[in-house]
Amino acid sequence: MIHGPALLLFQNVESADKSQIQNRKSKILYLAGPTGVGKTALALALAGRLGAEIVGADAFQIYAGLPILTAQPGTADLRRVPHHLVGAVPVSESFDAQRYAEQARRLLCDITARDRRVLVVGGTGLYFRALIDGFAPTPAVDPDLRAELEQMDLPALVQRLREADSEGAARVDLQNKRRVTRAIEIVESSGRPLAEFRATPRKDVRGLQLVRERDDLRNRIGLNVRAMFAAGVVDEVRLLGDTIGPTAARAIGLREIQALIRCETTPSECEAAMITATRQYAKRQLTWFRNQTTFRALDLTGTQRPSQMVENALRVLDLK
Repeated sequence: MIHGPALLLFQNVESADKSQIQNRKSKILYLAGPTGVGKTALALALAGRLGAEIVGADAFQIYAGLPILTAQPGTADLRRVPHHLVGAVPVSESFDAQRYAEQARRLLCDITARDRRVLVVGGTGLYFRALIDGFAPTPAVDPDLRAELEQMDLPALVQRLREADSEGAARVDLQNKRRVTRAIEIVESSGRPLAEFRATPRKDVRGLQLVRERDDLRNRIGLNVRAMFAAGVVDEVRLLGDTIGPTAARAIGLREIQALIRCETTPSECEAAMITATRQYAKRQLTWFRNQTTFRALDLTGTQRPSQMVENALRVLDLK
């Protein structure tokens, strides 16, 4: 039985037999990892080698207007390899994993129908989950419960979730108040643990989880943040003013830069705070991909030539 993204990819191809379906699925590769790990460089090199198109899977790179802050591929890279769902949504617009999955599935269908490979590349775990496994239906938001939870601080919310579902709490980003709140709503409204609402991760996908040794990743993040300042990230944020919507407002580093613009901090303090926030975010991303996917790990520690990275990726993906 075909299910998940495979069903959506082929539901309009009535004549497709099993071999055709498997052929299309094999054309989709997933490339996931934390910010600063080197996803963009590897994706561009791998896409060039395989003749693939890239579909973004990043909750912040999807927005237009913040190319520096969200480390989007440069103009030359976007010309070199077709990209989709990168800089594609107005910065004022709310966006979520469900909408992402709907749009990404249509793109996967279109690209594979043209007999092209696809690289799904990004660092947002929920986007990968929504696209690959989908979500089980969850209870609607109870306005009264939401109002009650919004009055609580994060430590109290975490404690409440742990008391309601200790196992589920271990698989939630406990630094993210929004996700902790939603987890409590699901558990308390349904009377069921979070595990019952999670789809079983599919194993028939080809994906890489990109990793680096801790110090290597931390150093790269520091260099990347400093490069953002040199490239004019403060002016980029200042130009957008108050047009940034609630989803894009969670972009890593945005709050720190807005504080700088309001003269509440110094440039050096802002830079240091951004580096710390980005490193913390990368740590959460690494934990998520390690625990929530079946992707194979590829270590990019150190300086590697693009050709070397591609060869290692192809080997791990069994495409050599």
